[in-house]
Amino acid sequence: MTRPARSTAGHPRTFTAAGLMALLPMASLAQSLPQAARPGDCFARIAQPPVFEQQTERIEVAEASERVEVTPAEYEWTEETIVVRPASERVVEVRPAEYRSVEERVMVSPASERLEEVPARFRTEAVQEQVKPATRVWKPGRGAIERVDHVSGEVLCLVEEPAVYRTVSRQVLVTPATTRRVAVPAEYQIVHRQELVRPAETRVETLPAQTETVRVRTLVRPAQERRVTVPARYETLTREVEVSPSRVDWHPVLCNTNAHQQTILALQRALQRAGFDPGKIDGKLGQMTYRAVARYQRANGLPTGGITFDTLDRLGVATGRGDQA
Repeated sequence: MTRPARSTAGHPRTFTAAGLMALLPMASLAQSLPQAARPGDCFARIAQPPVFEQQTERIEVAEASERVEVTPAEYEWTEETIVVRPASERVVEVRPAEYRSVEERVMVSPASERLEEVPARFRTEAVQEQVKPATRVWKPGRGAIERVDHVSGEVLCLVEEPAVYRTVSRQVLVTPATTRRVAVPAEYQIVHRQELVRPAETRVETLPAQTETVRVRTLVRPAQERRVTVPARYETLTREVEVSPSRVDWHPVLCNTNAHQQTILALQRALQRAGFDPGKIDGKLGQMTYRAVARYQRANGLPTGGITFDTLDRLGVATGRGDQA
């Protein structure tokens, strides 16, 4: 939606007929402004909201389909004799078998050999180990010439210091480690076992079948299905359709040039009664008054962009003139 131009004061910019003559080319004025404008009239570009009308439409919300109705199966209970255990034969022992206990020597482990490890043998010997070799060092000494100053008189002797040894013990191998074969004799165990002396004597007996009467659920009529056609379902919806789009036209408006103080006071009081705060009731078209008018126009679906005479008529403010086209 096109909105009117804003001035630095925050309210819509309005023009007198003379001002529009100065701002617009003559050809443009002739096409857009009302020809019946009089000196002192003010005009503003007013946004006309789009016009809507309600239309009803029948829409399909559910397609035609089929519904399956199932008739359950029918059963009945009957009695039936069933075989619980079939006929069979049984072996009956007439005389048991006879056994005797026999001792038997059984080898549980055969003769074998095993390897035994013979560890190495060592002896301990004392060995002299040199810690420090013999050395020759110069050491200060005393002689016939005594030292009288720091330059002369110093005596040095070359002394041989003997080597230093220590006694340590060490293991000396006498016999290396080896193995030897040891014979392991076989192991035997005395066991007792049962030995059959005379087998058992038996005879065969026939066992009759064992039956039982039970209740059985028998199918009388199987389940059936039936397809039922379900018609389509429709709903009527109401929606708003735009009949004419929004537009911006020049309309005569109330401004500081053509408005009397009494008219502005009546406008401010009417806005206050309608619940739209115009600010201070001072008879001046200030920023808060313009904002209150804009809120009133939006709340009542009126064109916005200036204080039109339609808005004044809706508020019940007398202007002393009719609407200007």
